Formats: sequence, C-alpha cells, structure tokens
Amino acid sequence: MDVAVADDGALFREGLELLLSAAGHEVVACVEDGARLLDLLARTPVDVAIMDIRMPPGLDGGLQTAERVRARYPDVGLLLLSQHAEAHYLFRLLEIGTERIGYRLKDQVAGVAVLADTLVRIAAGEIVIEPVLAATLVDRPSQPARGPLANLTDRERAVLRLMGEGRSNTGIATELFLSVKSVEKHIASIFAKLNLPTEPAAHHRRVLAVLTYLRSNRMAG
Repeated sequence: MDVAVADDGALFREGLELLLSAAGHEVVACVEDGARLLDLLARTPVDVAIMDIRMPPGLDGGLQTAERVRARYPDVGLLLLSQHAEAHYLFRLLEIGTERIGYRLKDQVAGVAVLADTLVRIAAGEIVIEPVLAATLVDRPSQPARGPLANLTDRERAVLRLMGEGRSNTGIATELFLSVKSVEKHIASIFAKLNLPTEPAAHHRRVLAVLTYLRSNRMAG
C-alpha cells in the first residue's frame, strides 16, 4: 500500500522508511511536520498516513494533523505513534475516529511483522490500540459496581480487553484457549449487558463495546 510518514526525528523517519519498504509498502514521502504532510496529501493520495503524536505544529501536532487529515480525507488510514502509552492521547484519538485508525508505541512497531500487521488492519477499517494501553484501561478497577458494566464477568472482561486490542474472534479464542463459538457467545453477552443497539454492523458494535468500557473506566479513574 502507499504510505506517507510524518515525524520530526530524522533518524526515526529513515528507520521507519526502511521497515515499510522491507514490508513491501511504497513510501510516498517522509516529511517532518503536519503542515508538510497536509501539503503532500493535497497532491498525492495514500492509503495510510503515519505520524508522530508529538511533532510540529504545537506540542501534540500529530493529533491536530490527524484531525485535519480525517476531515479532508476520510478514507485515509491513520497511524499515530508515541514514545509512551498515554491514556489521554488514546481518548483524543477516539474523538477523531474509531475506524481505519491506530495508536501504537514506537518501540513496538520497530519490526516488519508488527508494523505490517498494524497497517493491514488499519487499511481494512479496524481500530488498533496499543495492547499494553488497552489492557491497562480495560483491567483498571472501576468505581463500586453499578449499571451494565457491573454485570461483566472476569471472562467477559478478558474478551473485551482483547477486543480493545483489535483481535478477531479467532485471535481471542487462541489467546484464551476457547472455541470460536464460545467467544461469540461471550461477545453477544457483552453486547447485551452494555445495552448496545442491534442495528449497527458487527464491527461497529465491537467498537461501541470497547468505547463504552474505556470511557466508563476513564470517568471512574
């Protein structure tokens, strides 16, 4: 796929370009800030734009740039990278969108296989959350039990955590040593307990389930 990179660190840009090329992707351009990325996208279409959260303009220029890219080019996938897993960055990211978007740590995508998998999932329309951050947020103890979240079992919490990482039903089944059918039953139970409407597509309901839980834990934290 065609990829654009924006990062104000020259060494990281060059390293990421090498990884992307090794993974079989076409790096359209590597630029150092959000303004140049937007100029590039105005001239050249890409499948995914990768950007550092903390780059010019401003302190969190990557998030500002991501908002503008999503508004102008809604079909472009977005991958935001950071040195540290910060919950507030994740929640700002979720305000930008919940499809074709990802938040990963820089040191976790420093391998061809992980980077390639992340890009493929984003291009396919998924949301990809750094596993460490997803686990921390989903497993965070919440306030005294109340509402639909209080009814989630430990197993449903584990399933929901893996859903938050963007895992497929098969991936969840493998991780938890369950059958795919058992995972489907747990997910159906989660949807019911979180009172999610039946109308949205399955993928969108998964996103709604994760967001419901993460936002609840954010308020409780």
